[in-house]
Amino acid sequence: MKTASIVALVILLNGLFGWLNNLPQDVGSDVPEGKLNSLSFAPFREGQGPMDEIFPTPEQIDADLRLMGEKTHSIRTYASAEGNMPVIPALAQKHGLKMIQGAWLGALKEDNKKEIDEIIRSANEHPDVVKRVIVGNEVLLRGDLEPEELIEYIREVKRSVKQPVSYADVWSMYMKYPQLIKEVDFITIHILPYWEDEPITVEQAPSHVERIYKQVKQEADSIAPGKPILIGESGWPGEGRQRGWSVPSIVNEAKFIRELIKVANENGFDYNIVEAFNQSWKSELEGVVGANWGLYSVDRKEVFPLTGKVYENPDWLKGLVASTLLFLVVVACAWKKLQALSGLRTVGFLLFAQVLAALLVSQIENLWYTSYSDWQRIQTVLMVGLNAVLGGLIMRRAYALLTNQTANLRLGSWIYTIFVLFVGFAAYKTLSLAINGRYISFPIVSTYIPVAGLLGLIIIRFFTERRWSLKAIELNQLVGHINTKPKQDKIMGYTLIILGFALVIGETQAFVISRDLILAYPDLGERIRLSFVFSITNCQLLGWLICLAVFALPLLIGKGQMTKSNPEPDNQI
Repeated sequence: MKTASIVALVILLNGLFGWLNNLPQDVGSDVPEGKLNSLSFAPFREGQGPMDEIFPTPEQIDADLRLMGEKTHSIRTYASAEGNMPVIPALAQKHGLKMIQGAWLGALKEDNKKEIDEIIRSANEHPDVVKRVIVGNEVLLRGDLEPEELIEYIREVKRSVKQPVSYADVWSMYMKYPQLIKEVDFITIHILPYWEDEPITVEQAPSHVERIYKQVKQEADSIAPGKPILIGESGWPGEGRQRGWSVPSIVNEAKFIRELIKVANENGFDYNIVEAFNQSWKSELEGVVGANWGLYSVDRKEVFPLTGKVYENPDWLKGLVASTLLFLVVVACAWKKLQALSGLRTVGFLLFAQVLAALLVSQIENLWYTSYSDWQRIQTVLMVGLNAVLGGLIMRRAYALLTNQTANLRLGSWIYTIFVLFVGFAAYKTLSLAINGRYISFPIVSTYIPVAGLLGLIIIRFFTERRWSLKAIELNQLVGHINTKPKQDKIMGYTLIILGFALVIGETQAFVISRDLILAYPDLGERIRLSFVFSITNCQLLGWLICLAVFALPLLIGKGQMTKSNPEPDNQI
């Protein structure tokens, strides 16, 4: 009865924590009519993408446009001739949608000609659907065309269609090439606060968009007074790595969109939100964050609503049930052994088991959701499997510590070996982040079990031995392992510490050398100071540095031999 009561209490606490951590959030005023003015529409599904030239079928496009009819008044497309894209205008009309149709331009003239010919044909054939035309998307930013070449394409389309014609790029390109302002009928600028060289919070982002809009308008009015401005792309990622103070999350994505609409209405400018669907193919170019800007997931499940409150994890209850079931499996396997523990030690063991179960389920959910190919899913299965095995071994070690059993060297050797694998993984990921981490997510989730497991063993060791000594956190003492080459542990530990410093330096340098930050802060000292602040206040980066410290400190402390509290080993698992 005692053990059953503790089990019930732990389950109750887990449920309470899950509920409190997933309360619906107020993200601002509802979107009027629950529909956006315009939404970027790229109908690619998993396994499809323009890079591999695998395109959606007309039936898939039709199904996607039906969803768009519920969320937006208009859609913006980026290509006209690729795959089955020519069917979009007719299908958009079927679902009551208007279009801002785009022609994709690149370095190949033959492909550009196809796009220009098709957008001219489409605009003239569907004047009731295609209301505006955009020739080229960020082609100057990519460096695929010179401004003069782009202008020739713009002029060709303007001569051939009746709709207003524009070119779309990041706002700074219109400042760099003001001659474009005269050529277009309306100015299309992209303002994506998350990607700005001076990253800001989601609360600051709408006012940032307003400031940029007014800056561009002032410049445009000095050249072509009264020319309309379309915010052609703006949005916020729902998942991925944090940049400075810019934190991707579903709640932040919804909050930004609703606040942006408020700013747009106050200033009288038009907008287009990025984007309709999460684009899995972008993960190969921009990592997890690049694939998660949509109102719908890649499998067409709504990520968040445009009205009402928003859940960060709407499926949190499923995760709670899964973690509870996993916890009960652990309890069932250890039921007889639990009777040997005192009440307080039973509580500690079961709380530890529930924490590891919850973290493992959360890891599975997160890593699987952010796996966009078969190879990525194989990596996820291997990573989760390694975490699960380590979690089971750590629970056995925790029980041994709580019951003052002699060290099981075979068990300790397995824990140590898997831990070293995670150390290697952490070193590789940290080095990658330090060298060029713009599109690499901090791998905190992948190391949930080794980090939480070590912390749990440290707490249990302190509790059972009543000794608050640094030697108590030495790795071999924690896991019950005798290392004949302790110098290797120290080398691994120092390597992680050095890489941690390199990561902070690399993150800071990436901001220091960014173009817009140089323009805003020409003084190098001030720019370094600000960039360093962006880095050390990045919660995800700090979280990963803590993970590195948890890995490194047990390796750096101690000499590798067993203490008297761990006498003769039992070699049987």
